[in-house]
Parts: sequence; structure tokens; C-alpha cells
Amino acid sequence: MATIELTKDNFNETLTENDFVLIDFWASWCGPCRQFAPVYEEASEKHDDLVFAKVDTEDQQELAASFDIQSIPTLMVVRDKTVIYAQPGALPKESLEDLIRQARELDMDEVRKEIEKQQSNGEAQADAG
Repeated sequence: MATIELTKDNFNETLTENDFVLIDFWASWCGPCRQFAPVYEEASEKHDDLVFAKVDTEDQQELAASFDIQSIPTLMVVRDKTVIYAQPGALPKESLEDLIRQARELDMDEVRKEIEKQQSNGEAQADAG
């Protein structure tokens, strides 16, 4: 599957309708973004069961700002509507493959439990403060 272009109009729908989405935040003027693009595209063809999406930070400034994207390229991995990875930097092919493997193997029930635990700890600290 080729990559799809995400905009503020199709973003929520894409994340709601798909269990596993990789998002590349990029811009045409960004050298590292252009270097990463063929690596990302190749992975999208290899893993056709996953959704590979791109957000042009120039065209979609509001969307990039909502995720506090400070540096591009930034790769984000979303599983079951939960961001499980978000890091700036162009990954080499091997690292991207390793990231996808790890993301596939992640126990999302454990992730959700950990998030709930962190949120309840944060609320307890806020209450105590």
C-alpha cells in the first residue's frame, strides 16, 4: 500500500478506522525528510497490512502544532488510537523495520494499563499538590 496524505480533514477518521498507523511529519524543504521518504515508502510496500501516512507540516501547520512537532522528520506510531512512539529523526531502513517489529509485538493491553497507572499517579500528585 502506498502512503496516504493526512490532513486535518481525514486525520481522525484514519486513526479511528485503522488499528496501526505510522505517520511521517515532513516538509518538502527538509533534506533529512527527503532522504527518509524512499525508506518510508519501501516499508509501506513491504508492510501492506499497516497504514503509512504523511503529514506535510507546511500545508498542515495546525495538525503539526497539535502534536507539538518541533523537528522534522518526526515519525509517530499509533496503535489502537494510542501513540506508542514519536521521535524526530530520519531512521535507516533497519531501524524502521526494527521499530515496526517492536510495535507489532507490543501488548496493547499492557500499554493501556501502564497509561492508566501513570494518569492515576499524575492525578494523585495533582490532588496532593
